[in-house]
Amino acid sequence: MGTPLRIRAAFAALLFLTGSIASVLATGAAVDDAPRFAEVWAYVSAGDEGLLAQKPPITDAAHFSASINSSGELVGLPDPKRLSAFPGRKHLVVAELGNSALSHFCLSPEFRVRDELIEAIGRAGEGYDGVQIDFEAVLTKDRDAFFAFLRLLKARIGPKILSVAVPARFKTVDEAYEYGAIAAIADRVVVMAYDEHWSTSVPGPIASTQWCRAVAAFATGKIERGKLIMGLPFYGRAWADKQLSRAYRHDGVARLLTEKVDATSGRENDIPFLEYRESVNVKVFYEDAPSIRSKLEAYAAAGVGAVSFWRLGQEDPGVWQVVGFFRP
Repeated sequence: MGTPLRIRAAFAALLFLTGSIASVLATGAAVDDAPRFAEVWAYVSAGDEGLLAQKPPITDAAHFSASINSSGELVGLPDPKRLSAFPGRKHLVVAELGNSALSHFCLSPEFRVRDELIEAIGRAGEGYDGVQIDFEAVLTKDRDAFFAFLRLLKARIGPKILSVAVPARFKTVDEAYEYGAIAAIADRVVVMAYDEHWSTSVPGPIASTQWCRAVAAFATGKIERGKLIMGLPFYGRAWADKQLSRAYRHDGVARLLTEKVDATSGRENDIPFLEYRESVNVKVFYEDAPSIRSKLEAYAAAGVGAVSFWRLGQEDPGVWQVVGFFRP
């Protein structure tokens, strides 16, 4: 039986008074009509495990992260016991985020380090339900080595869940992160659908809904529903219209002394300096409960069955009420 109109109106008014979540509910579909995600993952950094005590409506916690040192050894292992109170599945994340030379060294079958690293990851993952590989600097020429690494790791961890994080794409790119090839090996593929705009780009959303729709349309054509996880950001980013931190030649400093009429100058430990004020405009793009809901609705409409969030502690608190509407 449907809810009486007067009660639904009163409930909507009450939610409006509670803050940002009200605008989400006022513009979104009725709760009973909301689509559902079978899995909701969230990353939790080592040291932030206490955030899980708030019992967010998630099924999987991705423990961030172990890393790889310059010798190809697994280091910085988080303690799985710190997740012991979480009732859902737990995944160890192994991350190498920016060193393509190190990635090549660890993935190449020419070096013993690859097999030793796989064994170390397998041992470290014994306290978890799964292992996630987040290698973000794999060279195109290392594509086959990357796939071989993933196959060997999957064989090592057996029935545990192997998940692989990949960058967001909306078209085929000649690179190591081939969605279909990775999905053929891994149990889950996490598409990191964020950083549409980044620290050195022009200002813009971290993940606009339109852009997320395009990424999801591409991903769903390459990765089967039961394996695809679409990632969402909780964080924001600021851009300034002037970059004032830089190196100067002497003639550049001389121009500043001429142009900045309010500049003061002096010497500090025999080194000359000048100081002046500058007006800077800053624009911040961020996420809140309504923006997260718009992306969840877009993913549900695209047939996506699972989502993940980067990361706990960065979110608008109202987002969890929104996420709860999308859980079975």
